[in-house]
Amino acid sequence: MSILLILFCILSAITLLTAFLTVFSKNPIHSAIYLVICFFSVAGHYLLLNAQFLAIVHVIVYSGAIMILFLFTIMLMNLNKENEVHKPRITRLGAIVSFCLICFVLILIFINSKPIADGSYDVTGEDYQSIKVLGKVLLNEYMVPFEYASILLLVAMIGAVLLSKKEKLEK
Repeated sequence: MSILLILFCILSAITLLTAFLTVFSKNPIHSAIYLVICFFSVAGHYLLLNAQFLAIVHVIVYSGAIMILFLFTIMLMNLNKENEVHKPRITRLGAIVSFCLICFVLILIFINSKPIADGSYDVTGEDYQSIKVLGKVLLNEYMVPFEYASILLLVAMIGAVLLSKKEKLEK
């Protein structure tokens, strides 16, 4: 077996294990740590695909900035309380139905996808690993989705601050 195949299998096992541990862990801090490990293993997959720039950006953005926001949100909201009210059954049922529908759609997409039979790709001559070309594509063709993502992150940050804000008790 090739060293790349062995590395891919190890990274895949780590990614799947930490993804399941993220979802099924009872402690929210442990879930966040498992998610960071999962992000690093996904960055390892990017390195195996020879996408070094994407791997570094993934580590900086997801494993760094987003996880810091998650940890601050978890710590500010103090989700580890034992006296938290439990979600009603209808909410859990809705989550299960949503999960099953998303899995069904993803499986249909996977089944209907068309792999490249002859192994050839259309070559445009553009080097998308270049930061200059990537910046031009991102800030020209994908400017609106880029701005939507920044607004979404800003709203999430404001929401986390508002949720963590304690109301003053009047005496």
